[in-house]
Parts: sequence; structure tokens; C-alpha cells
Amino acid sequence: MSGLRSVEEHLGEILAAALALPTETVALDDAYGRTLRAPVRAAVDIPVFDNSAMDGFAVRFADVKDAAATAPALLRVVADLPAGTTDDPALRSGEAARIMTGSPVPADADAIVPFEDTAGGLADSRDEIRVVAAPRGPGVHVRRAGEDARRGDEVLPAGALLGPLQVAAAAACGVAELVVSRQPRVAVISTGSELAEPGAPLRRGQIPESNSRLLSGLVAETGALIVRRASVSDEGDQLQTLVAELTDPGSPERVDLVVFSGGVSAGAYEVVKTTLADAMTFSKVAMQPGKPQGFGRLNSGTLLFGLPGNPVSAAVSFEVFVRPALLRLQGRSEVQRPTLALAAKAAWRTPPGRRQYLPVTIDRSDSHAWRAVPATTGGSHLAGGLGRAEAYAVVPADVEAVAAGDVVDVMLIS
Repeated sequence: MSGLRSVEEHLGEILAAALALPTETVALDDAYGRTLRAPVRAAVDIPVFDNSAMDGFAVRFADVKDAAATAPALLRVVADLPAGTTDDPALRSGEAARIMTGSPVPADADAIVPFEDTAGGLADSRDEIRVVAAPRGPGVHVRRAGEDARRGDEVLPAGALLGPLQVAAAAACGVAELVVSRQPRVAVISTGSELAEPGAPLRRGQIPESNSRLLSGLVAETGALIVRRASVSDEGDQLQTLVAELTDPGSPERVDLVVFSGGVSAGAYEVVKTTLADAMTFSKVAMQPGKPQGFGRLNSGTLLFGLPGNPVSAAVSFEVFVRPALLRLQGRSEVQRPTLALAAKAAWRTPPGRRQYLPVTIDRSDSHAWRAVPATTGGSHLAGGLGRAEAYAVVPADVEAVAAGDVVDVMLIS
């Protein structure tokens, strides 16, 4: 469609301006949800020492290699090794040590016989045992030191999102602090004289304000900090004053990124467009919803995003443009949502010449054939249907219509 920028062109300009923020070092307990900026290298081997994978007995394999129910191997128990013990008892031929899972394996032992493979099991294991099933070979049920990672190995790469699994991996390799990105400081500003607080009585022409909560939640999910959430009128200088406060390098409320919703289209009262005409470029992007977009970068480094005011447009625009920028600011290695190729459960219309982002749910009734189901009829104002969405179906601009059964790319958002 003539005069429209491609999504890639607009996003490319944004990502080029989104420079990584400084780093800081935090304790493990403060690292959840942050982005790793320096690789984590093991400070100790994982496992730290050879240890038992089973509750049972540490033995010499040669003593039990022929054990069977009809010809048990009789061994004398000479030690008891609970988890955390520092003991390393000597084992001579014909001797065993009772051992618990995670306990260090004696240097003289080369196999573990589980309680289940002895005649008496745990109940009869103090003095001697009868092994009734031979281990498959030396090393059975022994976790070898360093088999997962050796000291100095890279355990986590820079750019990784630190969730519970990643923080636990860092802890397991003996690392107590992590180098992470400083969290982006963000302001979310909804514009519109028609906006009222949810639950307040509505005058004619007013609607409940929802975009600031929508966008603040999406910002928080990226690991960024909400410094200010506000709603301003289309009239007066309230927006200009607020932006000056939020972008002043000397202000304690100074932010790295501002997200505006509304005020960026072609109407007579487009407050973002009129107030920030010198700081932002306003474009029409070949996508639906979300055609009107604004973007700019101040000399202070603050990024400014102008998104459409309709809720679905604002949500889609955030996913396509703002979220990647917030992740790039944090040094995240992957800035795009994962996608699946799913069959459409129903037909829907597509806009000519524009890439479509349609809110969908995912029908999982057949675990082998998930299907995409439209969550709305496609209107950019349908905030109720947006609340049901689990993903966006992304349909190329050259596709004229989607029929039931057509395979479409689905961008997961939950």
C-alpha cells in the first residue's frame, strides 16, 4: 500500500536507537526476571564430587558382579554415609558402606547397589547384606564429579533471561552474584479527554481508561520498572509538563522510555503529535491494527513511543515495537516472541496490503493438532475480546483471506 512503512523498516529504526543500558551486579535472590549481561562460569564442578544416585550400598563391583537371587553376594557393612558426611572409609574386598543419595562415594567403591537389590533392604542393613542382583557394571548409580560442568565452563550465556531454572543453575555452580542489565525505567501515559477512572460514573462521551494498565503490565513483564503511570487530557500543557519532568537528566523520575497511547493519528486533537512534533517522527505502518505510529529518541537517550489509542492497537503495537526495544535495552539475546504454525479453526477477513495481527485463542482439544481461534472480530477497540487472547495470528500483507484449515503463524503472548 503506497505511503506505508513496512513493519521491518519501523522496527529496524527502533532497535538501532535502543542502546544497551549499563550493568550492575546483584545477589542471586535479586536476579529473578533480570537479563544476564556476563556469562556465568562454574566456580565449582557440578557435581562437586562423586556421589550416590541411590539409597543403598557403596561396593566394589568385583565383589558383586556375579550376585543373583540364587547365589547372593554376602558383604560386611563397615560404614554408614549420610548426605553431607566428610568420611571416606576404606573398603576392603567383601566390605560395603551403607550410603544415602547425594553422599560422597568412598574412593575404594566403584558401584552402588540399591536397597531394592539386597535381600534385607534398609531394614536389615546394619551389619551385613546379601546382594541378590548384580549391577550392570562399574560406575552404576555413581554421579561423577564434573559430569554436568567443570570449573570454568560457561553455564549460562550473556543475554539470557534469569528465571528460577537459571538462578538455580548459577547457585549450583557456586556463583553468588550475577552481572545483569539495569532495569529500564519506563513511564506510561494515556491521552484523551474522554478517559475516566474505571468504576467512576461516566458522563456522555467518556470511557473507562484501560490502556495505561494494559501497557504497564506488559512493560513489567519485560523486567522493566514503571516509574510513572498517568492519564492526560487532549487539551492544555499537561503532557508537555509531564514529559519535561520525565526526560530531564537531573530529575529523580528520569526515565529511559516513555510509551504514549492515543494522540498519534490524523484527528484534530492529537496531543502527542502536536506536543512532540519536534522530538518524534509519526508514520503510517503497513499493519493492522496499529497503522499510526510515533517514535523518537531525545538527546538524553530517552526513547519515545507513540501508540494508537484503541486497546487492541496499543497491545499489538507494544508487542511488535516496544517490547523488542525494552529487551534490547537490557541486552536480551532474543527479542522476538516464539511462534507456532497452526491451522485456523475458522475463516476471517484480512486487510488489503497490510500485515494483520489478530488476537486468537488456541484450541488444545486435540493435543496433536492445536488450532487458532479468533478471539475478536478484528475491531481494534474490542478490549473485552483482547482479554481472552493467548496469541496473535500474524498474516502476511499479500494474503487476501484466511480460510478454515489454512496454516498461519501464531505469536505466543502467554
